[in-house]
Amino acid sequence: MISREAAFELLKKYNQDHFHLQHALTVEAVMKWYANELGYGDQAEYWGIVGLLHDIDFEQYPAEHCLKAPELLREGGVSDDIIHAVCSHGYGITVGCGVTIDVRPEHEMEKVLFAADELTGLIWSAALMRPSKSTKDMELKSLKKKYKSKGFAAGCSREVIERGAEQLGWELDKLLEMTLQAMSATEDLIAQETGKL
Repeated sequence: MISREAAFELLKKYNQDHFHLQHALTVEAVMKWYANELGYGDQAEYWGIVGLLHDIDFEQYPAEHCLKAPELLREGGVSDDIIHAVCSHGYGITVGCGVTIDVRPEHEMEKVLFAADELTGLIWSAALMRPSKSTKDMELKSLKKKYKSKGFAAGCSREVIERGAEQLGWELDKLLEMTLQAMSATEDLIAQETGKL
């Protein structure tokens, strides 16, 4: 398996935008939290690396998102299982060049990535609206209110988030609550990592 250090260097080769790097670090931390929470603690580093690399092609090739990733990842020596996981987070989504991603999430880890990716963006947007600018004092009911407001964080697809919960066999509330917990628990770590960029 690619080391975390090598994965981060590979990510930075194709991503310089602070926002994209922060999102990658957020999804990495959330994936590791989920691995521990769902009984895959021995695979937490692996789950994290998938989270870190999931948007590797998005900054430079947004119209070919999840289509260009295999090439970039293979060049970086990344294994096929990680490539499959990265591409599966775009399942059913039609990207800018008109292709619909057909790589289905199979492992629970892939389903978590699919479900939590968009949601982390929505939760972070909600946190920035708060006086504290933090997820730590955010309650589920406050998040649900933002979630239901169609105009809020309109770029975060509710349809994808709901499809993600469905693939996991979870109620939407469970996904919202657990991802909020994950972000709250890892917020300081993410801030520390982002501060080093």
